[in-house]
Amino acid sequence: MDYFNVSGMVGKTENMNKKKLLFVIGVDWSFVSHRLPIALAAIKQGYEVHIATMITDKYDLLVENGLIVHPLPLNRGSTNIIAEIKTFFSILKIFNNLRPDIVHLVTIKPVLYGGIAVRLSGIKAVVAAVPGLGFVFLAKGIKASIRRFLVALLYRLALSARNIKVIFQNPDDKKRILSITRLDEDKTIMIRGSGADLSKYDYRPLPDKIPVVVMAARLLRDKGVCEFVEAATMLKDKGINARFCLVGEPDKENPSSVTESDLSLWKEEGKVEIWGYRTDIAQIFSESYMVVLPSYSEGLPKVLIEAAACGRAVVTTDVSGCRDAIEKDVTGFLVPARSSTELAEAINKLLQNRGLCEKMGKAGRKLAEKSFDIKSVVATHLDIYKNIQKVD
Repeated sequence: MDYFNVSGMVGKTENMNKKKLLFVIGVDWSFVSHRLPIALAAIKQGYEVHIATMITDKYDLLVENGLIVHPLPLNRGSTNIIAEIKTFFSILKIFNNLRPDIVHLVTIKPVLYGGIAVRLSGIKAVVAAVPGLGFVFLAKGIKASIRRFLVALLYRLALSARNIKVIFQNPDDKKRILSITRLDEDKTIMIRGSGADLSKYDYRPLPDKIPVVVMAARLLRDKGVCEFVEAATMLKDKGINARFCLVGEPDKENPSSVTESDLSLWKEEGKVEIWGYRTDIAQIFSESYMVVLPSYSEGLPKVLIEAAACGRAVVTTDVSGCRDAIEKDVTGFLVPARSSTELAEAINKLLQNRGLCEKMGKAGRKLAEKSFDIKSVVATHLDIYKNIQKVD
């Protein structure tokens, strides 16, 4: 297998006549988790697929799957102006060197910087995925308000390409972006999350042992980690016989991340179990009683799709993204964000009613089959790529 390295591009030689599809995304593990099936399907359709991203430990996996990798100096949590300018010009350089037929931008910085770079490089077709609006739209204070104003201006510029299709995961994010940009409604499309391979998530009856209540997420305060710990503490102090388990790890590049000292304190208190990062989510959920995500805001969280696919009831918050991933009072309960008391009450309601928990789980599996099958998500993306090339 022949490899080459030109201007930061690493990959195998391909037929020069193939259409070039370039993904630009913040970090490689996010792409593997949420977009790899789309890329693999595009390769089967005859595309030469590239990815520009920050590399952690997924480089070999990406190359083995046939992608051509462009390492990108992108720090998701950085606000250093010099570093951000460097990132922008790195993206622009890749665009100018590669001349892709389609660019698919994913997450905030790639959408903002890539959208502007598209206009400067003359790329004819761009797909922009907005899977949640992120920390900048949740933070409070004068600095946060100024930052939101600047980000709104960047969105207006980045999403102004003539031939663009913007993917949203929930109607609230779509409404907000439309309100701050000049984006036409007919240039948008709604896709409910990144989907799940339903063959890998089996429905199993609830286990006959001490109930396990799982929260699986990046360990961010904005994900409601502290509220989960507080709710678990309340229930354990009331003598509720259940195990409360945190699955995930801190994200040091996110300003909302919990700290190692937080984890040490929670371990010492003993009310929640800290399981760390895991890849066997389907197995974990099959051994659990319910899945909890008390997030403050989401695009459409994959963990709730996975919970539905495994046939597990959900307790989540009544906020954008989360409420769009369940059927209220059918597949799970919605509670107010930032309320550990109401979160505890909803969890306990399911703990005390096994029949209801099972009923909601079965309804969740039906929802996954109807709305979250990865095959449908992939097919929709391939249609977008096909149709956007037809626009002159």
